[in-house]
Amino acid sequence: MDQEPAPTTDGNRTEGERPAAPFGQLDFLYTPSDDVPADVDWFTSVLGARGLFAIDDGGVRVAMLELSEGPPRILLTDHLEGDASILVYRVDDLERTLAELTGRGWQPGRRLEIPQGPCASFRSPGGQRLAVYERSRPGVEAHFIGRFDF
Repeated sequence: MDQEPAPTTDGNRTEGERPAAPFGQLDFLYTPSDDVPADVDWFTSVLGARGLFAIDDGGVRVAMLELSEGPPRILLTDHLEGDASILVYRVDDLERTLAELTGRGWQPGRRLEIPQGPCASFRSPGGQRLAVYERSRPGVEAHFIGRFDF
């Protein structure tokens, strides 16, 4: 005789069942740096990272590095507060993803624009930093590649 799965404490799913994650690819590790040029030097000379760009825009420094052929790319920046990186995931439709997450009890964080498109960043209850973005401007990275201000 088959038994029905026991309901979970939230009453919405059965034990062992979990909602599908709405996240796509992990594209970037948005990482704070106290000294972006020194960190770029260390990543490239010690780890063999490939520098894609290093931009100084009004005193804000951001550098993009690759440690492997595929994502995620590392963005080192001096304007990000705290010590933890932000895991930046691509989604197909930002508004739909946020609505789905809200329906699951997700608490919204900060909405912003990144060069690639609209983005929402947030913290998990455990303090991990995440963001989701919709790649509505796919060619924008190519504009920055090869630019080295420092």
